[in-house]
Amino acid sequence: MGDPEEMQHPDEQRLGPVVRRGDQITPGTTDQRLLDSEGDSEWVHTDPWRVMRIQSEFVEGFGALAELPSAISVFGSARTPAGSPEYEAGVRIGRALVDAGFAVITGGGPGAMEAANRGAREAKGVSVGLGIELPFESGLNPHVDIGLNFRYFFVRKMMFVKYAQGFVVLPGGLGTLDELFEALTLVQTQKVTRFPIVLFGTAYWGGLVDWLRDTVVAQGKAAEKDLLLFHVTDDVEEAIALVTKETGRPPAAPYEGFEA
Repeated sequence: MGDPEEMQHPDEQRLGPVVRRGDQITPGTTDQRLLDSEGDSEWVHTDPWRVMRIQSEFVEGFGALAELPSAISVFGSARTPAGSPEYEAGVRIGRALVDAGFAVITGGGPGAMEAANRGAREAKGVSVGLGIELPFESGLNPHVDIGLNFRYFFVRKMMFVKYAQGFVVLPGGLGTLDELFEALTLVQTQKVTRFPIVLFGTAYWGGLVDWLRDTVVAQGKAAEKDLLLFHVTDDVEEAIALVTKETGRPPAAPYEGFEA
């Protein structure tokens, strides 16, 4: 094959889909750099490597949830105390969703999320938790049967939307508001097929609804019809009836299990 030192420097270098010429040509081959055990490890902190991590999270999420039956995502505060009326409402909602034929997806944390997962598990349904890597989170709650932990919020949000036929939103903080308005924006802009969004707790959500109507809509920043994108209720049965009616499809058959 000849002495590499005697070979002429190429005028053009092809590295997969990338073409390099002139001073941009790099020494060696892709395989050499892959198999070379020497050199620094800074590459694991670069954006191309992060893209691979992001891709792996999508692959793991799609693989784990692809065969999930019809599901509803339930959002709510991690700070909701166990035994409080809001917590008990979450348990009843999780149980009622399973009775209606749905799997339950939450953020996998404590509080309202734990309540919905607990209700789903007690009803012998599918209880899913999609956790997120945060410095102050303690992992998935004990009532999650299928759990995934994500590094990236936007990948996690994709899973909430892709594998749910509707949202039930319990009282929550900034994270819950973020998830709520993400869903409303996707429906309003028709980026996703319309699906029901139910806000549970009229006293809690009333101020937000008033502001949307009296300020946002009144000043022309949104349309009157946008207020029809969600429902507000204090009744568990009504919440379940709304998401069941508006999904546009019958609830799934009883879950018989699958391999993730």
